[in-house]
Order: sequence, then C-alpha cells, then structure tokens
Amino acid sequence: MVAINVFRLGDGVDADPAKIHPTGNAEQYIKTGETQHWWEFFTHLIPKSFFSAFVEGDILQIIFLAVIFGIAIKAVGPIGDPIAASVKRLTDVVFKVLSFVMKAAPLGAFGAMAYAVGAFGLSTLTSLGSLIALFYATSILFVVVALGGLLALYVRLNIFQLFRYLKEEFFLVLGTSTAEPALPGLMRKMTYMGADRTTVGLVVPTGYSFNLDGAAIYLSLAALYIAQATNTELTIPQQLGLLAVMLLTSKGAAGVAGGGFIALTATLSTIGTVPAAGIMLIFGIDKFMSECRALVNFYGNAVATLVIAKWDHNLDLDRARAVLADPASAERSATPERAEPAVEEEPVALSVAR
Repeated sequence: MVAINVFRLGDGVDADPAKIHPTGNAEQYIKTGETQHWWEFFTHLIPKSFFSAFVEGDILQIIFLAVIFGIAIKAVGPIGDPIAASVKRLTDVVFKVLSFVMKAAPLGAFGAMAYAVGAFGLSTLTSLGSLIALFYATSILFVVVALGGLLALYVRLNIFQLFRYLKEEFFLVLGTSTAEPALPGLMRKMTYMGADRTTVGLVVPTGYSFNLDGAAIYLSLAALYIAQATNTELTIPQQLGLLAVMLLTSKGAAGVAGGGFIALTATLSTIGTVPAAGIMLIFGIDKFMSECRALVNFYGNAVATLVIAKWDHNLDLDRARAVLADPASAERSATPERAEPAVEEEPVALSVAR
C-alpha cells in the first residue's frame, strides 16, 4: 500500500470505466459480485448443500466443506483411507487437465494486452510495465527484509541459504505459476532440515490456503492501481477496509494459476468502491505477475514452518544450520531414515479444497 501510494503509477491513465467492456470470465465475476454485499462473505460461509459450493464455485464454502470432510475422514480411521486415496488420484487428474488449459494462457494474455493498448493508447504499456516492476521490487523487499529478518532474528537462520536449499522448488514454482506442485518437495525438505513432521504436516498445507503473502501484495497493488487509473479517490481507511476484505476473499486463491486475479475481480465487484471493469487494465499482465505471487507465497510458507517449529520447540537448529550451510554434505552424512524421510499423504482437507 505504501509503494503504490508513493509512486502512484495509475495517475495519468485516465481510464473511463464506462468505456471498458469486460468479457469472458471477468464479465461473469463482475455480474455475480454486483448482487452481493461485503458481509455476505460471512453469511455465505456455510453452503446450502454439499454440492452447491462446487457448483457455484465459492472458494470459502469449498474450504469450509473440505475442512469438515477431512476431519470426518480422519475420525473414522481406516474406513476413510480409500476415500483419501481416491481424492489424491482425482487431484492429480484435475491438475493435469489444468496444465492443458494453461498452455493457451499466453494467447489470452496477449489478447488482453492488445485490448488495453487499443483502448487507452501505447502509454498504457509504460504504466503496466512500471506496475510489474513495482510488484517485483516490493515482493523482493518483503521476502528479503521482512521474512529474512524474522528468520534471522527469531530462528537464527539465513534466508539466502534457504533460497539455495529450495532452488529446485523455486524453478518448479516459476515454471508453473503456482506453488501447488512444490508442496511435496517443501514438506520433505522442511522435515529433512529438522522440523518435526507433525508440525510440517499441519503448517505447510494450511498455509497454502491461508498464508498467502504474495497474493496480499498483489491485491493491494492491483486494486489501488485500478483506483488511480480510473480516477477513484480512496482514503486510507477505505484502502485498509478494501485490503481487509481482499485478504478474506483470497483464501484458497493459491490453488490455481490466476486465482489471485479471480479474487481481485470478485472483491472489486462486490465492494463497489473501485470500478470492477478496471480489471481489464491489468488482465493482460496478470500472467507476468503470477510467478512472483506464487514464489512469495511459497517462501512465506517455508519461513512460517520454521518459525512455528521453533516456537513449538520442534526444530533441530543444529541440523537446520548444517543442512543450509551445505545441503549435499549433510545429505551424505545423514542416516538413511533421515536422508529420505517419509512424508505422509497430504491432508485430505487440502486435496478436497483443490
């Protein structure tokens, strides 16, 4: 919020919301949101039926059902094991389908950029390019200073060594624009570092739905950029209120590439303060911002796992320092059980949420 209020990249765009014509999914989200109020996010948390949440696509309702369903499967013991295994297999199929669909995403991105340039002129490219640069700079500053400072002061570990340790997952997240494929690797490596397996099994999957640092940065920058570009004046209390609602609606947005944009669209159309049609201004660059958004989410959850493990006295600091200092050497000297820790099936709640 400070970054976009200082640099005010949207000033000078002078986009007229009346001349912006959303199409496709963006138009659908806007129409849905126009009939809702902000407090309905709370009243609609519990779905009308088990299947209505999936039909209507309400993320919060799906997460609510997933948590209840996961607890129930865990409570019935061995009887629920086949269901959990089936959910896991179904998840793999769904993500393969999504990977097919996302191959066409660049065509949609270039088409959206062409619309923005054709409607508002070539100067729009400069403004949008500056927004991408500001988002990356703000995200890097947050990860290095905020997360790195917390990791150094409380856990006594080095954030740059953590970057090196998680480099394989870094490229995986970068290539897929979502942190989901890196979840098993992150859980395995956090356990190998010396974090208790039960802590890792709780914090990492929960954080994938609820601890979305990158999405929070993206939502605040994008929403205020649209407000500036459409000459919509917002006071600081209004900005804080808008961000608070977006932090709620973004839960679960990390499951699919572009989920942050969906959360932004639904929120703006629901609140009504900022013209929801303005999302077409940034639709074309969302793909370029999604990689950074996913990476910040990923590192936020890695740091959160170490912080919670240290807080709960479930972190072997000596081993963590040894692994981060020289991961290859630590792996060679580890016992077979330690070098290849078994990772439990991912929690059913997360699988159903996907």
